[in-house]
Amino acid sequence: QDQLVESGGGSVQDGGSLRLSCTASGDTISSLCIGWFRQAPGREREGVAALSTSFGVMDYSDSVKGRFAISYDNAKNTLYLQMNSLRPEDSAIYYCAAGDLKASGYGITWHDRYDYNFWGAGTQVTVSS
Repeated sequence: QDQLVESGGGSVQDGGSLRLSCTASGDTISSLCIGWFRQAPGREREGVAALSTSFGVMDYSDSVKGRFAISYDNAKNTLYLQMNSLRPEDSAIYYCAAGDLKASGYGITWHDRYDYNFWGAGTQVTVSS
């Protein structure tokens, strides 16, 4: 059964760091593009970062570029999101997602959450000032 399970959320001070993990199980997910979304109370779910393991390309939203890093460990079937220089506005529930996205060696089309077929349950990240 294809499944995504997140971990690593928590509470940190402004400027702190956290690393989120998302373990994937099932054969389907291993062939898809994978990424992170987040949703704060009263706001739309927004894309944070995504990558294509097939093409080795990744992308980030402007709001996290230079502060967050996405990576994938093939041996562990685990997706990571290293989050540095965290800000209060980064507080949200973070979701791992996988989908059959459009990707090539030039980039990945990943911002639309409706393109993703599999979602984890989410993990809370809280950044206090």
